[in-house]
Amino acid sequence: MTNNFVFEPDLASKKIYLSREFNAPIEKVWKAFTDPELLAKWVVPKPWTIEKQTWDFTVGGVSKYAMVGPEGQIHWMYDEFTAIENGKVIASIGVFCDGEGNPNLDGPKSYTETKFSSIEGNRTRIETTHVFDSEDTIKWFVEAGFKEGTAMTFDQLDRLLASE
Repeated sequence: MTNNFVFEPDLASKKIYLSREFNAPIEKVWKAFTDPELLAKWVVPKPWTIEKQTWDFTVGGVSKYAMVGPEGQIHWMYDEFTAIENGKVIASIGVFCDGEGNPNLDGPKSYTETKFSSIEGNRTRIETTHVFDSEDTIKWFVEAGFKEGTAMTFDQLDRLLASE
């Protein structure tokens, strides 16, 4: 079955909309997004890995981790959960942070909402909207290969869902 990957950047409104279908029931896809051990297996494009992950999946809670590249590059990520509807919606504010986990609130920000829905054939569709704080930030994400990286991570999620 096709995964129907959609990636639509809108530079003028500083938004990226994406959707993707998975050949797995919603409970399984939700778990892959909300279980930190599973998330670490697919959320960054290989050969990158996640290290030093902390996870508090509650409204107001925070996810922090280091994305580590094959040549030792490190990018620290920080997301604060702003809304959670079990099995339906995850919303967060994302920024980069330092090695101590302190968010860089003066740097680029994104507001993300991911919706989960069951579709025919015991499958799942996710729809995500990223809203960026500036045109420079969205341009950077688009030019840095966010579409390609997202497609790679979703392919990794497909393999994980098939193996679980």
